[in-house]
Amino acid sequence: MSTSRTIIYLLRNDLRLHDNEVLHWTQRTADYVVPLYCFDPRHHLGTANYNLPCTGPFRLRFLLDSIQDVRASLLSRGSNLVVRRGRPEEVVGDLIKQLGSVSAVAFHEEVAPEDQKVERGVRDVCSQMKVKVYTCWGSTLYHRDDLPFNHLSRLPDVYTQFRMAVESKGRVRPVLPTPGQLKPLPPGSGLDEGPIPSPEELAQTEAVRDPRSAFPFSGGESQALARLQHYFWDTDAVATYKETRNGLIGPDYSTKFSAWLALGCISPRYIYQQIKKYESERTASQNTYWVIFELLWRDYFKFVGAKYGDRMFDIKGLQDKSIPWKTDMKLFNAWKEGRTGVPFVDANMRELALTGFMSNRGRQNVASFLTKDLGLDWRMGAEWFQYLLVDHDVSSNYGNWLYSAGIGNDPRENRKFNMIKQGLDYDNNGEYVRQWVPELQGIRGGDVHTPWTLSSSSLSHSQLTLEETYPSPIVMAPEWSRHVNRKLSGAGASARGRKGPSHTPKQHKDRGIDFYFSKSKNF
Repeated sequence: MSTSRTIIYLLRNDLRLHDNEVLHWTQRTADYVVPLYCFDPRHHLGTANYNLPCTGPFRLRFLLDSIQDVRASLLSRGSNLVVRRGRPEEVVGDLIKQLGSVSAVAFHEEVAPEDQKVERGVRDVCSQMKVKVYTCWGSTLYHRDDLPFNHLSRLPDVYTQFRMAVESKGRVRPVLPTPGQLKPLPPGSGLDEGPIPSPEELAQTEAVRDPRSAFPFSGGESQALARLQHYFWDTDAVATYKETRNGLIGPDYSTKFSAWLALGCISPRYIYQQIKKYESERTASQNTYWVIFELLWRDYFKFVGAKYGDRMFDIKGLQDKSIPWKTDMKLFNAWKEGRTGVPFVDANMRELALTGFMSNRGRQNVASFLTKDLGLDWRMGAEWFQYLLVDHDVSSNYGNWLYSAGIGNDPRENRKFNMIKQGLDYDNNGEYVRQWVPELQGIRGGDVHTPWTLSSSSLSHSQLTLEETYPSPIVMAPEWSRHVNRKLSGAGASARGRKGPSHTPKQHKDRGIDFYFSKSKNF
């Protein structure tokens, strides 16, 4: 008589039921399936170099929402989510012992070294207990096995070369449907589902929602699918995406898919499928293509992470450059708290601190300011982003900080953003700065970007006292002088005074990525 087959499915950054290969395999293979999520205590320790908290309140809240959502979806289909607190490799071993008969443990493979360490631990435990391991690759638009390179070691170190190769020779696999009824938990096992912990139980404060946030969303697959429905089909916002994606205020200037992608609440292949459907049924343009372009950027950094491993976190970067980075905590604290005296930088950093989110445009600028204007160790910025960003993804975050620091995947030398020009280009009337830096609300128009240049009477009229109510710049870059006297009249204001400029100067053909930073020649 054949024995029943029980499979443990370890969920991590794949918190969805649609387009989920591991889930499909378990349903085909097993009689009983135990979906498992572990709150790994290592996710709540300090960062590697500067001991900042690994997981901040906004991403944790989004994660808890996502776990609640996937549990509800599993329950509605006859299954459940078993939740435990502990190292996954230890929890899996305990469950195998408790269940008595487990035929396999299944999970999606990840790129980050810490995640791969967990995978090795699970494999070791399963090997010792004579349990099979089944894995899939499921986090990217293009499957790892379908890349037009013989091996990841041959992955190009320049994005454009990667993009052209996959677009001409690669293929996107079809989306797997959402299963209907699911295999149940094993009966009679006495398996407790386990509570989903509160932020306080994980030594974190509850995230406070700020009404000004450009990311007012909750975690979970259902919320991700609703967002796509809204952005594509209900509002047609995707039809102007390329024109508005450099915006700063409001939820609809960009897709905002990044946080759901980071936790696997939405599949990049599903987004691609919906883009193709939208192009077929409504309109195809550079705007719709650009969403795919952004997904390719995300793919690229995943594969760069797989290629380089721990080198992604090395102070010398992928180019093995020795740069005399500073570790001045006074400068770093001014940057992270939004007290640099440079309003465009401060507004973005305060938005991040209060909401866990920052625009693509903002990320490029504050990263350039930290690395190029302040000369601080790029890892200080990367670890601060890791702590706060609701959409933190290891490969994208560290890959883009390396890129910004000039020691990653960028063939150009000495890229540097001009903070004043950027502020005037993308926040010409100062609306964004005044939203996040209330001390400057009395300054009208674009003058808000350079309060230190105002006359004493103008400062007095604006109820601003430099060094008392708002600091003077902690550093002055020589290139700023070309723009400090720029006025709001004329071509500069009329061409670029919109929240989401449809034209920006020196547009580079490979601008991207909405999901993290982007290339730019906007110096």
